[in-house]
Amino acid sequence: MNWELEGQSVLITGAGRGLGRAAAELLASCGAHVAVCDIDAASAAETARAIGAKDYAFDASDRAAFMAAAADFAKAQGRLDAVVNNAMLLRYEPVEAVSDGVLNAMLGVGIKGAVWGAQALLANMDASRGGAIVNMASPVAEKGFPNTSIYSLVKGALVTLTKTLAAELGPRKVRVNAVAPGSVPTPGALGLNDEAEYARRARTIPLRRLGAAEDSAEAVAFLLSPAASFINGEILHVDGGIAAAG
Repeated sequence: MNWELEGQSVLITGAGRGLGRAAAELLASCGAHVAVCDIDAASAAETARAIGAKDYAFDASDRAAFMAAAADFAKAQGRLDAVVNNAMLLRYEPVEAVSDGVLNAMLGVGIKGAVWGAQALLANMDASRGGAIVNMASPVAEKGFPNTSIYSLVKGALVTLTKTLAAELGPRKVRVNAVAPGSVPTPGALGLNDEAEYARRARTIPLRRLGAAEDSAEAVAFLLSPAASFINGEILHVDGGIAAAG
């Protein structure tokens, strides 16, 4: 669907591949100006070339780098209209195996990065127009899955942050929502699960199929579009019914 995003300036973290790239491609096709941000400079540049966008290479947990990229992009476009906090470090392991380094990295990218994203929007948006934030949550925030303790912790925090910021920033014309994709075989996830595991997951999903990156991209585009102008503080599940089934 071609959502009405003409002229919007949108910064997306973790946009070099996977869900972030799918969102960047769709938003650009709908007329948005996209800042493709990723810690992997090569993937950010390749995605940006493919859609005619500007790329920025930085770690989402680095506040100074995040704010500098947002300011540069906003200066070029005249303002920043939206931020999609998609960046996340994927790591599944038993809780006793979690190291200090992994914990800090996952919390830094997933949680600190989302806070910096909100600050970046507030610092660079047109206050008279307002803006929008979309955080990338997950069904793991609501039900337990083995070996996902830190990943689930981050996604649960993003759900809480989404609702809190929706209440706090709504009076400033900023809508804050989240998309919660189900099991999607992205490049990052494929390194953690084999084909047999994905086949098993598909059998447990009420719609009996895995998600696609395009599914979540459509949800992101919808939440940034005028069609969602009165939607604030929602967690939009794009999971084939996983969360509903319990």
